[in-house]
Formats: sequence, C-alpha cells, structure tokens
Amino acid sequence: MAEQPFLYLAPIRGITDCLFRNLWQQHFGGFDQAVAPFINPQPHSPFDPAQLRDLQPDANKSLPVVPQFLHSEPEGLIALAQRLHDLGYTHINWNLGCPAPMVTRKRRGSGLLPYPDTICSLLDQILPKLPLQLSIKTRLGLNHQDELLALLPRLNDYPLTEIIIHTRLGKQLYKGSTDPESFGHCLQLSRHPLVYNGDIIDTGTWRRLQRQFPTIQRWMIGRGALADPFLVKAIRGEQFNAEQRVVMLQAFHRDLYAGYRQSLAGPSHLLGRMKHIWFYLAASCPGQQKLWKKIKKTNTEEHYLEVINMTFASFAEAATRTILDKTPQ
Repeated sequence: MAEQPFLYLAPIRGITDCLFRNLWQQHFGGFDQAVAPFINPQPHSPFDPAQLRDLQPDANKSLPVVPQFLHSEPEGLIALAQRLHDLGYTHINWNLGCPAPMVTRKRRGSGLLPYPDTICSLLDQILPKLPLQLSIKTRLGLNHQDELLALLPRLNDYPLTEIIIHTRLGKQLYKGSTDPESFGHCLQLSRHPLVYNGDIIDTGTWRRLQRQFPTIQRWMIGRGALADPFLVKAIRGEQFNAEQRVVMLQAFHRDLYAGYRQSLAGPSHLLGRMKHIWFYLAASCPGQQKLWKKIKKTNTEEHYLEVINMTFASFAEAATRTILDKTPQ
C-alpha cells in the first residue's frame, strides 16, 4: 500500500482560525495538521496575550496546530517562543512568505527574501535561545526566483525541521501561475525536507505534482480545500455522493455560523466573516457565480440566512433528483 501523504491546512488570515479549524476537521476531516495564521508582532510589548487566544491547547484538540510568527527582530520572537513553549508547543513556523504589501514594505514575510544576510543573522541570534523546533514557510522570492535559490544553500547550515514553499513570487500575491519547475530546483539545493504548497485545486493537479515530485510526502493545501471541502478526502481515496455533500456542507455552515455569531462583535463582523468564507466556498456549489453574487449583496442576518437556506434547499432537491435518476427502475 502506498504511503499516505501528510497534509497541512494552510494558514489563511481571517479564515482559518481555531473555530474554523476545529469545525473543518469535525465535518470534513482529512488534514493531519494546520499551520495557524501568523501572530503579528506588537511594537510596544514582546507579545500580546490576547493574540494567543487562538492557540490555547484546550481549544485545539481536533486538529494539531503549529503557531506561526512574522517577527524580524529577535527579542520579541524569543519572548513569544517562550510563551508558546509554556503552553506546550514544540514547533514554531517562521513566515517568510506573506505577500501583503503592508507586510513586505516592513521587510517581513516575503519582503525579507531579498536580504539573506538579515535572515541568517536572525537565525544566528534566535536558534541558540529558541525553546522550540523551527520550520520556515516561504515563497520562491519576492521579485524573482533567484532570491530563494540563493538562500536555500545557506539555510542548510541551520537545524530546521522543514521548509514549506509556496510556488509563487511575493509580487504575484495569489495571481498568475505557480512555478513547480522552480520547486524542482529548490529540491536540488536544500538538505531540509521540503513541503509543496500552491494551487492544489483538484485531484488531477495533486496526482500530476505527485508524479513530478515522487520524493515529496508533505503537502500544504489552502484555498483549494476552501473551494472544495471534499478535496482532501478525495486525495486520500474517499468520495461522497451529491446528497452527502449537501448534508455535510449544511452542517458545517450551521455550526460555523452559530460559532461566529457567538464570538464576533455584531452582525457586520459576522456577515463580513461569512462572506469572506463564501468567496471561496461558493466554488464548491452549483451555479457558483450567481450564488456568490447573492451572498455578497446581503446586508442583514435575515437576508443572508434566507439566501443560504434557499440555496441548500435547492442543492438538496437537485441531489435527490440525481440519485433517483440513477436508481434502476
């Protein structure tokens, strides 16, 4: 039997928080671990305890999680790492991949990739004091692939657990094509285990990448899973019929909506969060463009729930017709 891949849920800021991760695993499953959205460094304190609320161990029992930091200065990072160690964490991830302009302008995320000396200097300062194992999540570069290709051989000197590579440049944000060929070049330059990340959107793409990189056993999936919640199980060989999919999506939405209704501050925040999620999730539904437009136009909870309930009722009716059509007469 072929070895099962190790699948990470990618960090997606504003979506893959603790509630989302737990409910995802409960309703869809398939992931082995998640990397949490990064903790943003604070200018006036080593860390803000409120930022660790999403990482409390008692709230993360459904899916193991790896905390992620965005710091580019050692003092605050060491303080944060010690606090996470006190919570029981053994592994932390450094975000060298965030492409947001407000981040890259501060030489954080992928904005640090053109400065390999700075990266290595920080590693030299923190690793002797770091109470956790360290991995890195990065991109191929900020402006061109040569940036990561130049950095990887230097990273061989450091005791990293793995390097997760999103196969785009920072300047691409999430647009344009990924570049698997450059990932192949990275494999030749790094002695660390590498994790592939970037536009795994269906099983065909997954199989093609698996054939291209047969030595890779660890993969990260983000937006592809949000657009198709059944993708991760499909990669593992498990399929669901149309009726099962409707029931699972409806139950997931019910629990997610109820959870955010309790935890978020008011209807505007609630609808904003749900619309952010449906921006991706609508892709898994029939008539996705029309559905997204309807959801986008809602401005009250009542209107939103009316659209959602009518949508699921329509899906359920269509799924029932499909099953009846396939039933031998």
